[in-house]
Amino acid sequence: MAYPRSLVGKTVLVIGGNGAIGAATGRLFADAGATVLITHTPREQGAASADAVISSLANAERHARYAVDITDSCALGDLARTIEQKFGKLDVLVNAAGFTKPIAHRDLDALTDELIDDIFKVNWRSQFAAIRAFAPLLKKSGDGLVVSISSIAAFTGIGSNIAYCAAKAGIDVMTKALARVLAPEIRVLAVSPGVVDTQFVPGRGSDFNDKVASSTPLGRIGEVDDIAAAILASATLLGFSTGHIIQVDGGRAL
Repeated sequence: MAYPRSLVGKTVLVIGGNGAIGAATGRLFADAGATVLITHTPREQGAASADAVISSLANAERHARYAVDITDSCALGDLARTIEQKFGKLDVLVNAAGFTKPIAHRDLDALTDELIDDIFKVNWRSQFAAIRAFAPLLKKSGDGLVVSISSIAAFTGIGSNIAYCAAKAGIDVMTKALARVLAPEIRVLAVSPGVVDTQFVPGRGSDFNDKVASSTPLGRIGEVDDIAAAILASATLLGFSTGHIIQVDGGRAL
């Protein structure tokens, strides 16, 4: 398919590219002609899943995976230098890594200081640190793009736990603030899903998904390809958009 903004010859880095949404995003970008780089945790399981993602991409030999602890800003800086040496620049950065733990909002004691710190470290600080590390390479592109995964929990206040909602609200604020200061060389967008059919939230099963689907205007929960398509559109179709949060929730937040 020919897009208004071609991805042929472009280099895309998907942070958390071995996760469900990250992997789907990598496949769409590879199909569109981009070179796809993905990060994964240094653990053996992360490497195995990343290998599976790379092997599933079109022209698999063109793509690469990198083990990196995204909570380590020095490691992100090292990765930026590695990518610069090999590719010279970066065209698209997708922040798709994250984690959460279901905690009832009324259970204030269960949301411990340690869990709050971990949620913000992975879901907000690491996203900012990745943008900070790769901004110089994105500027070299002359048409750089950052897309971060947010959530409708950022503004509904309904989500797996209160800290997760707050971290995603921080993604929305960061998106708007960085869109101003990184323009015009880099556009900054966020994609805001509702409930998506993944194993991201531990303990959520078919009963939960069916309940949400029945109360969603479009009659179903999201699929990973719905979210990946919005990220792809940010790169290929929405060239005059920056600083916006793109909802992909089937009308869930209405």
